[in-house]
Amino acid sequence: MATVDIPSFLRHQPLFQELSEAQIQALVPFTHEVRGGKGQVVFQKGDPCDGMFLVVYGRVKLAISSAQGSEKVMEIIHPGQSFAEAVMFLGRPCPVMAQFLEDGFLLKVEAQAIYQAIERDAAFARRLLAGLAMRLHGLVRDVERYSIENSLQRVTGYLLQNVDPQRGPMPVVTLPVNKNLIASRLNLTPETFSRMLHQLSEAGLIEVNGREIVLLDADRLQGAAD
Repeated sequence: MATVDIPSFLRHQPLFQELSEAQIQALVPFTHEVRGGKGQVVFQKGDPCDGMFLVVYGRVKLAISSAQGSEKVMEIIHPGQSFAEAVMFLGRPCPVMAQFLEDGFLLKVEAQAIYQAIERDAAFARRLLAGLAMRLHGLVRDVERYSIENSLQRVTGYLLQNVDPQRGPMPVVTLPVNKNLIASRLNLTPETFSRMLHQLSEAGLIEVNGREIVLLDADRLQGAAD
């Protein structure tokens, strides 16, 4: 079973990287490993939120479910990212469900340790606020997108924002999760998402190879997104 050097991992997180060694060590006793297999729930909607989570590896979806059983994916959390910090400060139950999309490994930092770090280091508090502000900005941008953009604009915008910079000269997007989850994240039905990909493919703008999507004409694709 893989292990992690907790002080080293915390030290290299943007949120914690400017803390002193003593401050990092103060977080360690309040930091716990959370491991799970694909499909395992980290917490349910309504559970108490008494800490924040850092993703070491694997992906986690944050979602809400309706009484009819349909699910809306609010966010997909990737390795190196964090979640639940905003609700932790509110002292309210979790408003969403968190679930492993694949075998994963998280670190949970208890709220008590975060409060102590804020009291000791104003710079830490500013970084935490900046991170929360960026998360809020992203959510506002999503709401704006769902409200004023059509289906084609949402799909093209997603593709342009998720180009893999490590790939060759031709822009490529590797879908991190299955298309149904991405469709839910974009507030689309899976059928509409697939139809938009087919439409873009027929227009010669993209080429779909499983989870890899090659952007054949990024300029025209940008035009479709505007």
